[in-house]
Amino acid sequence: MNGYMNTDIGGIEIDNEVIAQYAGSSAIECFGVVGMASVNMKDGIARLLKRDNLSRGVNVSIDDNKITISLHIIVSYGVSISVVADNLASNVKYKVEEFTGMEVNKINIIVEGVRVID
Repeated sequence: MNGYMNTDIGGIEIDNEVIAQYAGSSAIECFGVVGMASVNMKDGIARLLKRDNLSRGVNVSIDDNKITISLHIIVSYGVSISVVADNLASNVKYKVEEFTGMEVNKINIIVEGVRVID
């Protein structure tokens, strides 16, 4: 189900893919996040996604016009995962709510890997 809002002059429907792309772009701006991850179900290996495929590392569901986002990320080696996750969740929640005008109900963060950054 997509997000939907009524206005004085009609309705606005926001596709989940649009929200996923925006959430992925917001996520990779956060300190400690190397990028979004795509997991190959066959061999279980996480792969770093390129910028134009960020939404493949994000799952969005909408229930009763409230958004749930799952972010599959790769973090930088040596960072505190809990600090990165807190920062990531609050940043993505704020930006997606401002972007869509809808409430973000829950953000799930799945750390798929760790990378050493030069």
